[in-house]
Amino acid sequence: MSQSLTLLAGPDALRILRERGLRAEDVDILPGASGGPKWLGLEGIDRVLFGELLQQPRTRPLHLIGSSIGSWRLACLAQKEPVAALRRFADAYLEQRYPPKPPPTLVSEVSATVLESLLGPEGAEQILTHPWARLHVVTTRCKGLLAMEQSSVQLAGFVLGALTNAVSRRTLGLHMERVVFHTAGDSSPFAGLKDLPSVHRPLTRDNLRPALIASGSIPLVLAGVHDIPGAPPGTYRDGGVVDYHLDVDYGAGDGLVLYPHFYPYVVPGWFDKSLKWRRAGPLNFRRALIITPSPAHLARLPGGRIPDRSDFTNMKDEDRIRAWKQVLTEGDRMADELRELLATGRIADHVQPL
Repeated sequence: MSQSLTLLAGPDALRILRERGLRAEDVDILPGASGGPKWLGLEGIDRVLFGELLQQPRTRPLHLIGSSIGSWRLACLAQKEPVAALRRFADAYLEQRYPPKPPPTLVSEVSATVLESLLGPEGAEQILTHPWARLHVVTTRCKGLLAMEQSSVQLAGFVLGALTNAVSRRTLGLHMERVVFHTAGDSSPFAGLKDLPSVHRPLTRDNLRPALIASGSIPLVLAGVHDIPGAPPGTYRDGGVVDYHLDVDYGAGDGLVLYPHFYPYVVPGWFDKSLKWRRAGPLNFRRALIITPSPAHLARLPGGRIPDRSDFTNMKDEDRIRAWKQVLTEGDRMADELRELLATGRIADHVQPL
């Protein structure tokens, strides 16, 4: 039994893993969830998957779909040297510093500098021309009150959205729509999503940065991104509002959905976080392998948990940075265990049914 990792698989994924183990060629889709600083708790897993397993030869595209910080992680994978991109991302992310109650415009400015560090001088072009990685960046185009930048008005819009969402997730279409920017052309497996109003637009040199910034623009924390080139006009915010953990139809392909995730469960939307009954069912995850930190691993982290956004306000910068660096160091344990599971080819022996 793995000590630092929990591995969960749907029935179709379990069959593939028992027959062939975990091979890059069998992975069709890789999702990346919203979660802010939680991504630091996955960095060790990402390092092995992005820099080793998924660099093996493949003959078909790998579709990457991410919302918020998940899209930024996947923007690392879609570069020529993903581990170097992850390192730049982590270094810049740790060094964020804010005064008490920073205005959204300031947080957006700092976030833009983090993104530039992640991309480096050539990352944007590498993402757009990658030979096999097809990046999908999920954003939320807001309507009505949600599109306003005045905090009190925006908050009222989100309260209304939360109330209607508690009745039915489908009511989100009254307040917002999913806009996906991608490099997949006509081959995107997500073009037919019908659970919520959805628009699909190509990622280009003009909109790559605005789309990534919008995907991570947490409501009331960062400013919205307005009128992204090549997309319907309006105010774009965090993709996690619509697709928090990406409980979407991954299609009936014959490959794996490889999902490194913070938790052993999936929450559909941002408004569903407090709705304990609103958890993803098994239907969309029949061919998914979810890899997540184990309870034993979490117990070794500062505070017994992965980082979250409250660390910015509840901890001094020096203490926060020290704790987050410890999380990254502990991630080496997950990386080593995952590397060993891949080397032995016995990953199926350590997988639990989802």
